[in-house]
Amino acid sequence: MRDNVVKDKSFKFAIRVVNLYKYLSEDKREFILSKQLLKSATSVGANVAEAQHATSKKDFANKMAIASKEANETKYWLELLRETDYLTDEQFDSIYKDCIEIVKLLVSIVKNSNTSK
Repeated sequence: MRDNVVKDKSFKFAIRVVNLYKYLSEDKREFILSKQLLKSATSVGANVAEAQHATSKKDFANKMAIASKEANETKYWLELLRETDYLTDEQFDSIYKDCIEIVKLLVSIVKNSNTSK
């Protein structure tokens, strides 16, 4: 069985965000922004997983494009949480790097999917 880098990375990223959500809601008492982050970040992996069972190349490309959009939304929520002092620079840098890596992978997959029609 082939390794699926984007699936593995998006799943591990979702786990990190779930743990971050717990921290933000329990320790920082922040519920709105962290819930938005949780929704978008877990949606990345869910769409990647759905793409693995796509019914066509077009369906695959569409699911990956949605995952890419959700990853970009996740970047926004992370940036907002940092700028509003809910995340320290150190906390932000660590998880943001993972998010950027996933965004780059997804953009590449979407571009390659659209050019190989």
